[in-house]
Formats: sequence, structure tokens, C-alpha cells
Amino acid sequence: MVLAGLVIGLLARLIVRGRQNIPLWLTVGFGIIGALVGNVIASALGVRHTGGFDWIRHILQVGVAVALVAIVSPMWAARRGQSSGTRRTAGRL
Repeated sequence: MVLAGLVIGLLARLIVRGRQNIPLWLTVGFGIIGALVGNVIASALGVRHTGGFDWIRHILQVGVAVALVAIVSPMWAARRGQSSGTRRTAGRL
């Protein structure tokens, strides 16, 4: 599951434009969540188990991970910027 999360998360980061300042563990987490939610959506659509390679299921998995990276990455960067700025100010006092 972790390996699948890594692959899906890295694909999501490649698709999202710009630089994502998120750690690798968060990328893997997004990939795992994308895989699980993508499987649920594929099951709901009736395309989870097909005769060949499950392209639709994999596209859904990566799509969910892309959405997570696109939404959370700016919030993570803002959070990290605020906390590091607070530490620098507190260190100077």
C-alpha cells in the first residue's frame, strides 16, 4: 500500500503545476488516500474490476491525489511559513 501511495502521490505531484513544498511522507499519504477513495469511486461507477488494465480506476486514484496535492500544498506552505517566521521573531527577543 505504501509503494502504491508513493507512486500515485509522485504522479500527482508531477501533474500539479508549480513547486509543492510538502514532505515525502505527506506525498505518500495523499497517494494512499487517493488510491482508497479512487477505488471507492470506481466501485460506485461499476468500473473497479474490468477484464483488462483498470485505466479508469487508476485515473480516478491519481485524480483524487492531484486534488489533495493542489488543495493542501498551499496550505502546508503557508503553515510552514508562519511557524518559521514566528520562530525567528521569538529567537531574536
